[in-house]
Amino acid sequence: MTDSIIPVTPKQRHIILDTLRGFALFGICLANFSEFSLYSFLDTDTQQAMPTAAVDTVVKYLQYIFVDGKFYTIFSLLFGIGFSIILSNSKQNGRNGIKVFYRRMSILFIIGLFHLLFLWAGDILILYAFVGFFLPSFRNISDKKLIAWAVIMLLIPVAIDAGVEIFRWNLAAPAISATQYFHGRFGINDTNFPVWLAESQTYPDVLKFNLAGSFIRMQEFMEGNRAFKVLGLFLLGLYIGRKGIYAHLQENTSLLKKTIRYGFIIGFPATLLYAWSAINGRPFGLAAHSAIYAVSVVPFSFFYISAICLWYIKNKERKVFRVFAAPGRMALTNYLMQSLFGMIIFYGIGFQLGARTGLVYVELIAATVFAIQIGYSYLWLHFNRFGPFEWGWRMLTYGKWLRLVK
Repeated sequence: MTDSIIPVTPKQRHIILDTLRGFALFGICLANFSEFSLYSFLDTDTQQAMPTAAVDTVVKYLQYIFVDGKFYTIFSLLFGIGFSIILSNSKQNGRNGIKVFYRRMSILFIIGLFHLLFLWAGDILILYAFVGFFLPSFRNISDKKLIAWAVIMLLIPVAIDAGVEIFRWNLAAPAISATQYFHGRFGINDTNFPVWLAESQTYPDVLKFNLAGSFIRMQEFMEGNRAFKVLGLFLLGLYIGRKGIYAHLQENTSLLKKTIRYGFIIGFPATLLYAWSAINGRPFGLAAHSAIYAVSVVPFSFFYISAICLWYIKNKERKVFRVFAAPGRMALTNYLMQSLFGMIIFYGIGFQLGARTGLVYVELIAATVFAIQIGYSYLWLHFNRFGPFEWGWRMLTYGKWLRLVK
């Protein structure tokens, strides 16, 4: 590799971006562990038979209101900001950063494929890498067009869901057929698979589930129109990165206050409606539910981001921000480690807590796992410059040896 573009050094990093990334990672842990625990896959009667059923119902509502969709939205916005930083640094160095970015996405895709097949079928990295390949196509358009394309991408899922309702489209049919085939081969069905996975005590059983589950994941991406949503968020992040708002928070205090106000006024009532719709089986229809989701998730995510940024400006010591920044700097490592924790805690090859643990305890376990991640991330970065997977990802991306130990 002949590109001599230099990666961002730890001293050049913006603490606020790492803090937001760590905050998003915490929310993703809360969201994903309800699936790792297999609680999300249990039928209603099984959930209601648990001793914690009454509390679990409240927790489920709170999860839809404050967690669902918000944190992957923040992560996606940060991804777009990261792309803008790569473009900015390459321009300053007089280099073309697009080749580096494509290499970065290619390696991320391979990491995501490894994660999908060997750790957890709920991987998101493959989707990020796939959508990331389209991001450079928007790098030279004007700010107005960038915002317009972002809005279009976020509205396309609503239009597609309307088509599903009206014309009975089934875009995920190939993935559904593949899922049914592999489930039949492995003796898995919708009724027994949560318990089957929680009790299977061999790693090959996990591999079988991940192989079949990978098609379920593709089905979820297609049915949820996730690629369009993610690209729209990437473009919003690219716009924020262009404006350098993250690097000049003090000068953008007024903007942050407005975003907090309108993000809450629009996002909070909409997310209450979204939670009610999700819990009650989307009574307004699929397209309406999709529209409510868009109106709730994006504004409320900006409310989160702006509130943290404003707090960051006012807090001079910033100790709490450094606590979240540590796991944020090791986001890839910690994302993969969350899957390992989930497998060990809930699957049959580990402590077998899956399909038998109430949601309230699942979320407490998730919070504990993230607390552990804060501890070992802080300790690791005390002695090293990068997280272990970040180190390998950077070296493969830039084609050069990077010193790990400080």
